[in-house]
Amino acid sequence: MAPASKADKKAAVDAAAWMFNVVTSVGIIIVNKALMATYDFSYATTLTGLHFATTTLLAFVLRWLGYIQASHLPFPELLKFVFFANFSVVGMNVSLMWNSVGFYQIAKLSMIPVSCLLEVLFDKIRYSRDTKLSIAVVLLGVGVCTITDVSVNTKGFIAAFIAVWSTSLQQYYVHYLQKKYSLSSFNLLGHTAPAQAATLLLVGPFLDYWLTNRRVYTYDYNIASVMFIILSCTIAVGTNLSQFICIGKFTAVSFQVLGHMKTILVLIMGFFFFGREGLNLQVVLGMFIAVVGMIWYGNASSKPGGKERWSISLPTSRQQKHSNLSESSERDPKA
Repeated sequence: MAPASKADKKAAVDAAAWMFNVVTSVGIIIVNKALMATYDFSYATTLTGLHFATTTLLAFVLRWLGYIQASHLPFPELLKFVFFANFSVVGMNVSLMWNSVGFYQIAKLSMIPVSCLLEVLFDKIRYSRDTKLSIAVVLLGVGVCTITDVSVNTKGFIAAFIAVWSTSLQQYYVHYLQKKYSLSSFNLLGHTAPAQAATLLLVGPFLDYWLTNRRVYTYDYNIASVMFIILSCTIAVGTNLSQFICIGKFTAVSFQVLGHMKTILVLIMGFFFFGREGLNLQVVLGMFIAVVGMIWYGNASSKPGGKERWSISLPTSRQQKHSNLSESSERDPKA
């Protein structure tokens, strides 16, 4: 009875973590969309820097209050993480500017197979046939929902390539660092957020000027736009934290697969809030296929053998040797 209740408690905590991530991620997309579309605040990199500055401030307050314990993250590890994370932010912004919406969506979908490859190479993970097929169904469904016109050029392809690999490496590294150094989600954020805030706020205004030909300090700030910026920064704290929680609890692949539920919710919310034509038969069909794939993935990956580490030959031979010795000792009472 006790194990069952413990499993139920874990399932409830996992579901709450996913809901926290979904709500904050969808919320920040809607707020940022309003900020950029309604108030013409198109400085995405600088805004991301403000998000991490707000996260840094909260982490400092919680550490001062004693809610976050002291922890250690080696500087080379922090440097590698910030490198991947910042290239992810810059790469995604540049990819969106240089590519069509269709190719941008294809690039985002390709993060799932790239994340799978990283797990296979670095964690020696093996996927069952059902798990692979379920991932393919999710990709198909989200692709049907989102991909429209597809055109690509050389510089757009390079930007998308950098964005996909840096984002996948950053998400893999979140899980890796938490496990290796026994860091909680907020402890890891406490280490990485200040470095990301400093670098993005330093580089952001120049990059945004290059992308938009507009300077952030010449923007016509007013009460409404500032309130939306504050709201965006506030929600971003939850988005950053929930991402670290989910990837720490699960893996980057699971985060990517189930995270496409956010894509579906954004399409629905965009239909209601921004009056787009949106929900035609193609989109509804794609949503249905994607949801079926997500349910299938959750079921397939949780089964024995659905997603497990490779068995390595050396430990296996050692175990066989140990087993043979045990059998020999059982047959020989003098041993």
